[in-house]
Amino acid sequence: MNDAMPCCHTAAPKAVAAAHPLDPLTPAEFQAAFAIIRADPEFADGVLFETVELFDPDKAALAAWPEAPVPRLVRANLFRANAAGVWRLVLSLDDGRVLSREHLPDARPMIQLEQFLMIERTVRDDPRFVEACRKRGIEDVEKVCVDPWSAGSFGVPGEEGLHLAHTFCWLRLRENENFYAHPIEGLNAVVDILAGTVIRVDDHGGPPIPMAEANYDSQFLENARDPWKPLDVVQPQGASFTLEGRRLDWDRWSVRIGFNARESLTLHDIRYDGRPILHRASLVEMVVPYGSPERGHFRKNVFDVGEYGLGKLANSLKLGCDCLGTIQYLDAHLGTMTGEVMTIENAICIHEEDHGLLWKHWDFRTERTEVRRARRLVISTICTVGNYEYALYWYLHTDGMIQFEVKATGIINTVACEPGNPGKFAREVMPGVAGQIHQHIFCARLEMAVDGTGNSIVESNTRAVEEGPENPYGNAFFEEETVLRTELEACRRIEPATMRTWKVINPNRLNHVGRPTGYKLEPTHAVTPFLLPDSPSGRRAAFTRNHLWVTPFHPEERYPAGEYMNHSDGRGDISEIVRQDRPVENTSLVLWHTFGLHHTVRPEDFPVQPCITTGFKLMPSGFFDRNPGIDLAPSVNGASCHAGG
Repeated sequence: MNDAMPCCHTAAPKAVAAAHPLDPLTPAEFQAAFAIIRADPEFADGVLFETVELFDPDKAALAAWPEAPVPRLVRANLFRANAAGVWRLVLSLDDGRVLSREHLPDARPMIQLEQFLMIERTVRDDPRFVEACRKRGIEDVEKVCVDPWSAGSFGVPGEEGLHLAHTFCWLRLRENENFYAHPIEGLNAVVDILAGTVIRVDDHGGPPIPMAEANYDSQFLENARDPWKPLDVVQPQGASFTLEGRRLDWDRWSVRIGFNARESLTLHDIRYDGRPILHRASLVEMVVPYGSPERGHFRKNVFDVGEYGLGKLANSLKLGCDCLGTIQYLDAHLGTMTGEVMTIENAICIHEEDHGLLWKHWDFRTERTEVRRARRLVISTICTVGNYEYALYWYLHTDGMIQFEVKATGIINTVACEPGNPGKFAREVMPGVAGQIHQHIFCARLEMAVDGTGNSIVESNTRAVEEGPENPYGNAFFEEETVLRTELEACRRIEPATMRTWKVINPNRLNHVGRPTGYKLEPTHAVTPFLLPDSPSGRRAAFTRNHLWVTPFHPEERYPAGEYMNHSDGRGDISEIVRQDRPVENTSLVLWHTFGLHHTVRPEDFPVQPCITTGFKLMPSGFFDRNPGIDLAPSVNGASCHAGG
């Protein structure tokens, strides 16, 4: 790409110590945390770091800041190569000591980025794997690409108590060639990650390796199209937002930007004109179940957030390519498995976009027209999990809407098939290469704070009035609202027949028509899960069975499928949490919204899948007394012109 493109970015913020209690850990704070842990006799030797992250500060302490200091605390998950389990620590950076520790012998750490190539090397070096490749005509095992998939929890004899990767493999014919065009079907090595050994090579057999190439790298593209004249996003007066440290201000919006190894991008203290709406928002889980029971494919049920973590897999974004316009980037600082600081430059992109028409009216009597255009502020990151890219976008809109969007792209997970016969669980994308039907099911965790902490959840269903005196013309329908009072009452699914939505209201704050202020959750991309609930994978993905879960805020209830996902059995997930059936009325609420993509693969999804999108919207519903964009000044874009002259 050409860095001389007509785009620009503002000066990068200077690296300073955390200026606000919600700011993520700085490199210096990471180093201090590592030093505190290594100084503890229990962890002086042989300890490895799964995650090290900010312990979100107590809300009451935040409210008293800056008059009173807020303790700077750190969460850390540790593991050892020669011992089972995970050590869970809380550290005080202020006091330089470990405040609490707990050993969880049945927990397993996430698969680390640093382990990916080690797993591939271990598989390639195994004589059983080499022989299985030779039987398929592969003499040079260095051309075999091995992807480490999480192994799940299937009760396979010999796997008990281990920390495993279940692998799939492909053949790369030459450098930079798209190896996903050449799946090696039916060959799966199972790796003990901590011991660095292959415990088993499963050879299920299968069709021959398809050898036709399907490349996407520009070096292989002949007669590449260039049909467009430049379309530049130019802001001659600069951006309309300001960034001071991690605080972002745009129009009447303000938000603080965080980042960690598991969730990647997090947003904090989202306000409009000083009024709080969300205390914290992030993507907290994603499961990708594949629908094939054949050979080793039944194990493909990966939790990309909980079993890998998105943060370490974030891309370093490219100016003029991943985002357009006047860009502000933020780097991400994370801890490595061996206790060092890694920095992903330009991991977060901030920019603004024209978003079409905001509102318009033409008065036919006076022939006067009033029109305003919309903008949205975009905060984004892009993470690569093996073959897939997930681009995560948070949008703040002119009309007060908050929107989250996931764009899924990258390369579908491919399998080999007999040409013309992919079987019932897959679709052929090129002769001998198929993609299996699968889903991408996400969960967002939203700590609501609509005009403060006293929030309730209301369900809205539209009902038609029965034929009779109240509906003499057959046209009567109305919206019925029900307050959901407990956690179990608030376990809900969409209902298209009643146009069901959910609204978070503040019963203590009324708008100018005497109704509680509120924000409505629009579930625009709900998905029906197809995993049987009592199956090995279904027990671990119970969060997918409802589109809405609601809990009162608790700092240790963070992930809908459980805190420690790798090899989990489903215990400690959101379906277990809500059995407490606590009140969820006029309190500090957490919404867990499940949404996603149902992906029946098409030939057009290969060799690289065009972006497919999913997400949800949080719409103001009585939060404002009028259209919040009504007072925008008129404007005309002077750069627009007639095509051709």
